[in-house]
Amino acid sequence: MTQTLQKKLVTFDEFVAKYPDNTGKRYELHDGFVVEMAQPTGDHEDVVGFLALEISADIKRLNLPYYIPKTVLVKPLESESAYSPDILVINRPNLVNELLWKKESTVSQAASIPLVIEVVSTNWRDDYYKKMADYEAIGIAEYWIVDYAAIGARKFIGNPKQPTISVYQLIDGEYQVTQFRGSDAYGGKQRIHSFSFSELILTVDQVFQAGYG
Repeated sequence: MTQTLQKKLVTFDEFVAKYPDNTGKRYELHDGFVVEMAQPTGDHEDVVGFLALEISADIKRLNLPYYIPKTVLVKPLESESAYSPDILVINRPNLVNELLWKKESTVSQAASIPLVIEVVSTNWRDDYYKKMADYEAIGIAEYWIVDYAAIGARKFIGNPKQPTISVYQLIDGEYQVTQFRGSDAYGGKQRIHSFSFSELILTVDQVFQAGYG
């Protein structure tokens, strides 16, 4: 669940000057409104940690110029928004082109972001609607929505609802989705196909088990 803290519009510059504060809480900026992010569950963090380790291992094995930072904001250029993804893969060589990088640790260019992942929690609408639209507008090549607890709407994850990993690939400026489910013909053993990490060996079952370990 998210909570909007202020009723007046806040600019990005105002947001980064004030947040994060000394409370240890996480915040995002959604079209000028400061939003406090709910404390994630243990299952949520298990999935995030598992995916971050697997992707980092692939980055190291292939000697890619990427890394996964702890706290970096993604800012769409055309709006007063700033997101803190669950997992953000950074392309280090392009950071020299990011005007907000040095002072605000913020990226806005698709070339800096080969992959972004959101693990669904109670604010699932943000992941499926708002963030997907903004990540698409930025031109991020690949976006995963990991809905391990089947929280999202039926139109996204099926009826009846099923735990689903939705992998969005940018094709001709629009996201096209491929979905992976634990109840597929492979019984959850199907390998998740990543376009940015083509050699990544990861199955649906591995991800979902991480969320219920």
